[in-house]
Amino acid sequence: MENAGYVTLTRQSGLMREMEIIAHNIANAATTGYRQQGLVFSEFVKAIDGNESLSMAAARIKKTSQSQGTLTQTGNTLDLAIEGQGFFQLETPNGVRLTRAGAFNVDATGDIVTSDGYRVLDAGGAPINVPQGQSDVQVAADGTVSLGERLLGQIGVVEPEAGADLEREAGVLFKTDATLELSEDGQVLQGHLEGSNVDAISQLTRMIEVQRAYEIGQKLLDIDHEQTRNALQTLIK
Repeated sequence: MENAGYVTLTRQSGLMREMEIIAHNIANAATTGYRQQGLVFSEFVKAIDGNESLSMAAARIKKTSQSQGTLTQTGNTLDLAIEGQGFFQLETPNGVRLTRAGAFNVDATGDIVTSDGYRVLDAGGAPINVPQGQSDVQVAADGTVSLGERLLGQIGVVEPEAGADLEREAGVLFKTDATLELSEDGQVLQGHLEGSNVDAISQLTRMIEVQRAYEIGQKLLDIDHEQTRNALQTLIK
């Protein structure tokens, strides 16, 4: 395979990965708290002895959009949404995870949990407990949870330190090894849920562009393959 073929092949590989991400975005366009993801293409230069360097495409960095999703009023007491920046903290078997999906409820022990049973944590990393039979709680904009005059805790709205990476897990969960800080502008809205921030129209448009780009790349690979085959047949003769 000539150098042009290697360059095209790296581009094709990146386009395939991007198509998978786009398809996943579209499939989750109606998923509560889902964050749209994209793929960043960069240049990878390979030195070749005795020849000019070879410039190839590298598409390994995933970028998550932090734009606000649509806020929908549900009226449910423990449906919570964050307006602005920040994430809810969850206690999972694999450690603390972050999410924007705020469809919570109270489990048999009184802890506020997700539909998967992960406990919602306060600003200090502790669970928040609601007295048995008392589900009519109030949640303030700063995350304070109260029952009448009784303070139950404060849901932590946090965000990783500036420049930190977020690693997606299980759709709406994110992992980070960075230090978590309290969000300065994130406010909790009770009785609301934040929808997916996927722009379905732009994703469909990008899917078509990626498909066309892949088809062009495949034609170039076919031409390169045909040229190599013809050269071998000429040498054999």
